[in-house]
This record gives sequence, structure tokens and C-alpha cells, in this order.
Amino acid sequence: MLRGLVWSCATLSSPAVAALVGDLAVVCFAKIPNFGAVSPKVGNGCVFTLGACPGLTGVAQLARLKTRVKYAVANRLIEKAFDAAAKRTGFGRAELEDLSVPTFGLTGPGAGDFDVGEWSARITIGGDDTVSLTWRSPAGKEQAGVPAEVSRDHAATVKDLKKRVKDIGGMLTAQRLRLEGLLGGRAFALADFRSRILDHPLLAPIARRLVVEIRSGDRVTLAIWGDGDLVDVAGRAVADLSDDARVQLWHPIGSDVATVRAWRDVLYDRGITQPFKQAHREIYVLTDAERSTDTYSNRFAAHILRQHVLAALCRDRGWTYKLQGGFDGYNEPSRTIEGTELSAAFSVNPPEHAEAETSGAGIYLHVLSDHVRFYRGGREAVPLAEVPPLVFSETMRDIDLFVALASVGNDPDWVDRGNGQLGEYWQGFAFGELSATARTRHEVLERLLPRLKIADRCRLMDRFLVVRGDLRVYKIHLGSANILMEPNDQYLCIVPGRSSGSKGPGLRLPFEGDSTLSLILSKAILLAADTKIADPSIVGQIGRP
Repeated sequence: MLRGLVWSCATLSSPAVAALVGDLAVVCFAKIPNFGAVSPKVGNGCVFTLGACPGLTGVAQLARLKTRVKYAVANRLIEKAFDAAAKRTGFGRAELEDLSVPTFGLTGPGAGDFDVGEWSARITIGGDDTVSLTWRSPAGKEQAGVPAEVSRDHAATVKDLKKRVKDIGGMLTAQRLRLEGLLGGRAFALADFRSRILDHPLLAPIARRLVVEIRSGDRVTLAIWGDGDLVDVAGRAVADLSDDARVQLWHPIGSDVATVRAWRDVLYDRGITQPFKQAHREIYVLTDAERSTDTYSNRFAAHILRQHVLAALCRDRGWTYKLQGGFDGYNEPSRTIEGTELSAAFSVNPPEHAEAETSGAGIYLHVLSDHVRFYRGGREAVPLAEVPPLVFSETMRDIDLFVALASVGNDPDWVDRGNGQLGEYWQGFAFGELSATARTRHEVLERLLPRLKIADRCRLMDRFLVVRGDLRVYKIHLGSANILMEPNDQYLCIVPGRSSGSKGPGLRLPFEGDSTLSLILSKAILLAADTKIADPSIVGQIGRP
């Protein structure tokens, strides 16, 4: 009955109905442990309905589902629904995604006002993509809480506005991931880029914190939003653009070091926090060892990875991977590179050591990483030198992320496993050489530390942020955020609380999304005042005279 009701909504063009169908799909595809999705049949009906809705209202919800649904079968259906909607509307797939982004009633970049009786409600998207709802009285006084008379006389409208705030937050997540996928990719006509992205009420708060590359005739200009329009690295308005000017989101792989540093300086000087790493994006280039191996890379081989964490990261980054267990055959994380004939594969193998563990369902808790390959068409191995540099770099960046976050070196309990092969691996990863991401943290900390109140207690080493407390000196690894205490390099275990979040110590960072950097800063501030620490588990490890 519920599926039939959902199907009947396929004839409606109501954004509100489409949002409800999208919400239902999220619920239906949520997984119940040891069972599966709540209701694949109803969820599939939701996806079909959203793809068939008249106009573009359903397509916007499909974009949201791509970031919320972790069910592999559902993700394939979502892609088919996108293609069906593109065929029905006559738009290309990319253009369809551009045009279907909803405004949620926002009338200006990141803001919208709604009359509720004598009061006015205002929805605002903040610089960190937080969405707030505030109220203005007839006398012009603002407040955050819902006025008593509005709650009493306009309960349905208040409920709708609160849901709208929630829906905006979910759509922002989806669109942020979509825009990240456009780095260095598709180019827009300047007028289309302005209307669809730069001036779009929902996308403007994201897009106006990103650097764009503008090609006008023979001239190439990098610019960012500032002073009401696009400005160059020196803050000058970008003028005299031709009608055929083309715009794309800049990727630093095509720029020299001086240009990248100049734009990083712009972010620091103007206090801009980018929605994801752009100016600070890690670049991965082919090494001599990879030229020697020709069709595969061993750059990320020989790591012990927590398989469930790896699977979750793969889903979040658009890779396909099924959990491996003693009951199942071999498979590997893989991804089709959009706009090319290429696919990438990251080989991970079942554990071979004696300490291999499985879950109650027989799934391996850990897997071992191996080589990375690229394929053309079906299974034709492609020499790494023939892979486009942008494709190679972004693929390696994803895999570096998988290893950094899924490695047991980030598990503070792993140190208790002893001094065998696994213990040696944990020690090597937890305090070893820095990855490209960790080297970026080193550079960022060089700029941020002087702004901290504890600056006089901190210094940077090659792999560590060294913090001088009153009781001990602490070395925080820039890759794993693990801590060693001087004078004898004793390990200090500090497990972040579940509610600690990733916002860090209140310091404005130049980009969002690096929770480890925020964790390092939080630990530094905590340890600089080690005599004030009250947690008995930490105090017991430090030792207090």
C-alpha cells in the first residue's frame, strides 16, 4: 500500500511532496544490522517516483539521496533514475543536475525572509554552511527562539520552516560534494556559471569561497568572490571578459607553486574557510618507482585497514566495494572515472596473519592493502604514464584518505596488541613518515600557530607538533594525531568524546573537512594546560607529582 501511494506521487510536481518522498527513501534504505535495508521495495518505488516527477523537483532529491543512501543496489537505481530524468527532460545529465538545485524559497545568496503573521522569519546559510532560523518582531527586534504567539497561532508554518532548515542542510552536503567533483573539470559559459552556481541562493555560500579559472580569449585569470564580484589574487575586479568566456572551478594541479601559495595567502588574509580543500589540495604525481612498475602502483600497499571503515569511506567517495568474509569471493574498491573510459581499482586482500578476526557475521574486521591499477573499457590495464594527471592525482588522493582514516594506526587500542608484526605496523604508521595530507597540515600549522594563545608553548618538528606542558612535553603526530610524551616517548592515549565534533578550538581554518587537523589543535590546547586536566585516565598516564 505504501509503495502504491509513493508511485501515485509520480504525477505531482510539488517540491514538498518530492522532499517527503526523498525522506521516506532515506528511511527505507537505512540498514538494520544483520538484516539489511528497512524496505528496499518501498525505497525503490521512491527512487522511481523521484525520477518520474514532472519538471525538476524530483531530480534535486535524487542528488540528495546520492549522499545519504549507502545501499549499493539503491545507488545503481538512483543513477538509472537520473538518466531517465535526463532523457525525459531533454537535458544532458550534467545540465540537469545544475538546473535542478532547489532554492527552498531563499531569495538572495544564502538567505530568505518569510512572513509569519506579524513576525518575519529569516533563514540564513552561514560561512561554515550552518543553517539558522531567526525571527524579527514587528518592532524590528531579532531573536533566535520561536516567539510564543507564532508557535501558538502558526504552528504548521513553524514546523514547515524548521523542516526547510533541515532540508537545506542536507542539500548543502550533497551540493558541496557535487562541486568538489567539478574541480578542474567541466567548464561553463560565464553567464551560466553566474546564474546556476555563483548567484544561486543555495550554492552561492559554497561557490563564493572557491577559486575559479576564467578563460577569455587568450587570457586566463584566477578569481574569487570579493567586494560584490569576482576579483583576482590582488583583489582587483576581473573586467573586460568576452562573451565566450568559459569558467571552471580551479584545480591547483595546473598551477605553479608560487600561484598556489599566493591563493593560500588570500585565504588566510581574508579569513576565508573553503568548503573543501582547493587551494590546499594535495597533488599526487607519478614517481620513478611507479614508472618502473608501469601498470600498477605500490604506493599504498602493505597497510592493515579496518574493513568496515574502508567500506564506509568508499561509499562516501563514490567507490564501489563489498565487505569481504570467509563466505565470499575476492573483490576490491573500484570507481569509474566520470567522463572517461577509465576505471580505478585498489586491491585489498583478506588477512593472512594468525590474528585475523571476523565479526559475528563472518566478515573480516581487517584487510591488507595492495596495489592500485587503472583500466580502460573492461579490464585492459593502462600504463600509469597514460593516465591523465588530474585523474591520477584525485584517485591517489582518495586512496590516501582511505589508508589514513581506515588504518589500524588510528586505533588507540591497537597499541595493546603486543610487539609482533601487527604491533610493529601500528608503531610505524602511528608515528612514521607523513603522507601528503599530513604534510599539508604541517604547512597550515606554520601559519596558524602564531595566532594561538599557546603559541609560545608550541613548535613544529618534521613529523610532530611539540607542545610544552607544565608536567610533560608532548609530541603530536601530524598524520595520526597520536601522542608521545618526553623524555621516554611514552604513548599517551586520548580518545575524543563522541560529542567533541570536528570544529576544533574555535580557530578559523582555511578549509573544512580535515577532522584530524582539528583534533591535533584540540589536543595541543588541552596538553598545554596539563595541570588542569581532570580526566583520570589521562592524568594517570601523564603522572602528576
